[in-house]
Amino acid sequence: MAEVQKEDKKKLNIDTLDWKGMTWVDISPPGQSEIDYLAENYHFHPLDLDDTLSRRQRPKIDEYKDYLFIVFHFPIYSKEEKVLISSQISVFIGQDYLITIHKGVLKPLVKLFRECELDEESREEYLGQGPGFLLYRILDRLVDYCQPILNKVIDGIEDVEDEIFSERKGEIIREISRLRRDVIALRRIIWPMRAVIGRLEPRIRRFINIDMSVYFGDIVDHLDRIWDGLDEYKEIIEGLNDTHDSIATNMTNKTIRLLTIITTVMLPLTVVSSFFGMNIPLPFENSAMGVFYVFLIIFIFIGLVLLFLRKLRVI
Repeated sequence: MAEVQKEDKKKLNIDTLDWKGMTWVDISPPGQSEIDYLAENYHFHPLDLDDTLSRRQRPKIDEYKDYLFIVFHFPIYSKEEKVLISSQISVFIGQDYLITIHKGVLKPLVKLFRECELDEESREEYLGQGPGFLLYRILDRLVDYCQPILNKVIDGIEDVEDEIFSERKGEIIREISRLRRDVIALRRIIWPMRAVIGRLEPRIRRFINIDMSVYFGDIVDHLDRIWDGLDEYKEIIEGLNDTHDSIATNMTNKTIRLLTIITTVMLPLTVVSSFFGMNIPLPFENSAMGVFYVFLIIFIFIGLVLLFLRKLRVI
């Protein structure tokens, strides 16, 4: 493997850690220059190198004689767009190296690299047991990073539950729609990840100095718990949406019922007024008390309508 001069590497977004024959190369963010560097110094398949720059690459494992190429997706919250998005991390793992390629937005990964860079004990702990163990610790931190995002969804659900009976109907339906969007985004990210990590441990045994089946099994269990939680949140959100629709429908029915009662009660006024507005000889037209008689007739009809509605238990 060719060596690169330090002054040349500084021009690239590449950081390197070496510890007792083990190398961790972190590329963030990747560009064509960084991919050219990998092509010159490692014998990676060109399609794998192209996939590291792909923005829509699905999680997968490609197995070769000397290395594995793995693509992971993890959720992050975009403050600018106020939406959950998927961040890709591409990994090359060989006998004595681990290469991580990402955009730098996955904070646990960035923090872990800086921790190993600054602390010798951390380098011994994470790099001293081979690239497979290092990959496990990276995945463990990234999976744990999903929990704060889930907590954000839970907090949103609890807020909606508290406010769903308030008068803020427009804001509530927007909040429910946002929660549904976030849960759908998380499900799209977690579902393929479960399959990839579930198949990972048998394939990286040749790069691990210790038995890691229990450790990777713990990550899979954690992802299963996340998936079960997302299923539960999906049902809760659907229930909250149905409850909101029921409340909105009930309020609409009450409004329509009230307007119908008002219209029905005012119907005699319209009928009597229209009758006495005709240009034909009518009763009481020559009487000084004609207006009072007309009002008396209107009130009598209104009273009969109210009595009828009362009998029908409408009011």
